[in-house]
Amino acid sequence: MTRRTEWPDSPEPGGPASGYGAADGFAAERGAAADEDGARSGRRSRGGPGARSGFGEGAGRRGRSGTRGSGSPSSSRAGEGEPHGSGEPCDPVEQARGICLRLLTGTPRTRKQLADALRKREIPDEAAEEVLARFEDVGLIDDAAFAGAWVESRHHGRGLARRALVRELRTKGVESAVIDEAVGQLDADQEEETARELVARKLRSTRGLDRDKRLRRLAGMLARKGYGEGMALRVVRQALEEEGEDTEGLDEPF
Repeated sequence: MTRRTEWPDSPEPGGPASGYGAADGFAAERGAAADEDGARSGRRSRGGPGARSGFGEGAGRRGRSGTRGSGSPSSSRAGEGEPHGSGEPCDPVEQARGICLRLLTGTPRTRKQLADALRKREIPDEAAEEVLARFEDVGLIDDAAFAGAWVESRHHGRGLARRALVRELRTKGVESAVIDEAVGQLDADQEEETARELVARKLRSTRGLDRDKRLRRLAGMLARKGYGEGMALRVVRQALEEEGEDTEGLDEPF
């Protein structure tokens, strides 16, 4: 499988944009959506004919009443979900929509990450649900695609095993069935090959240490990346044997 650029460690909502290899297309799609949304908002504010909103006629009325002009300070504040110049609050659906578009422009997010961000901004649950459901319908939220790209990037970029990838995706709110499908793209042979590459890169830095210390350091590195004890011990033992190290007695769990 082709090597990918490493995914950012743990992007939080609103964090800096970053590329992540196979999933770059998702970020580009979201950026384009945000640009197109801004252009549509500008047309609505000018009252141009044929202006349409991705959220339907009702959202179009909200956009016209809540935006003074595509280039005015008031329209900028409205896009950020801040109060209008009149002091009246923005429509919560439009506010939620703007928040989600901004977060999706730089880095893909799971539905839970976006829902948490909206909750933190005190967006009403009903408005948040309307926006999240709409974004799922049009493909701007796709937890399955997110999980697949995450697994590919984190495995090839950081060498994480399936166990560690499952933990990470769970913290991001991805459903178990979706996680199982995503990590299913990695088989045991591929995991072991990655483990061997990790040990080979680390092996040189352990030279000069006694055998047991080398074992603990190398096996511990694999364990932190989610590799099982049995696989870690087998891979490390073989690497040490290839260097001429006496591995007698290393069959016991570390």
